Amino acid sequence: MSDPIPQRPPRHRGIYLLPNLFTTGAMFAGFYAIIASIEGRFSEAAVAVFIAAVLDGMDGRVARMTGTQSEFGVQYDSLSDLVSFGLAPALVMYTWSLSTLREFGPLWGKLGWAAAFIYAACAALRLARFNTQVGVADKRYFQGLASPAAAAVCMSFVWSVDKFGLPGSAFCFITPVLAIVVGLLMVSRFRYTSFKSLPTGDRQRVPFAWMVGAVLLLALLILDTPRVLFVGFTMYLLSGPIGTLWGLAHRRRARRVA
Repeated sequence: MSDPIPQRPPRHRGIYLLPNLFTTGAMFAGFYAIIASIEGRFSEAAVAVFIAAVLDGMDGRVARMTGTQSEFGVQYDSLSDLVSFGLAPALVMYTWSLSTLREFGPLWGKLGWAAAFIYAACAALRLARFNTQVGVADKRYFQGLASPAAAAVCMSFVWSVDKFGLPGSAFCFITPVLAIVVGLLMVSRFRYTSFKSLPTGDRQRVPFAWMVGAVLLLALLILDTPRVLFVGFTMYLLSGPIGTLWGLAHRRRARRVA
């Protein structure tokens, strides 16, 4: 009888370090935003969420550039997004403004935390729906407002108000509307441009006017970063409903003419 063939021990599959480091950094920034808001440093909390958005945009690009994409990275990125763009903005808005609704009575207090929960739950639903549509949806568009853009709208609003020394309690009746509307837009069927089709490669050329626009935008950001971000992301937020309704109206007119 021949000797039995030795069995190799099962090979443990590792994970790619570089893109997951960026994802971990994004999640850390979101966690720091929660801690900063609890300590009353709301501008720092808002900036931390924007840092998380920058790192979140880099992890996927790094993974594609280095050929280190993996299913683990996709799932880890979603969990990081839930912390940075779901829980963190909801808790920042609650500690900054929504919690002060308790001063008007128990019912108003419940409205405050309910608005924060609606935002966080919608962010979770948005991420879950996005994961199920990977490879099927048109990459040029998002269905519903992306969670980083939703967080950017809310955090630029908090940052703008806090920069001018105004308390969140002065906006306690506006913040619930903002949180609920932005949350519902995340789970809506409105189409938003994803900007993934923009030319970014070394051999892809863009018009010279793009560089002029980039310089002007940079100058505006230096002059008043929070308000420029708030105006810009609010315009993007409105582009989904306006663009979708405009397209529906155009198709209806085309059918009538035909």
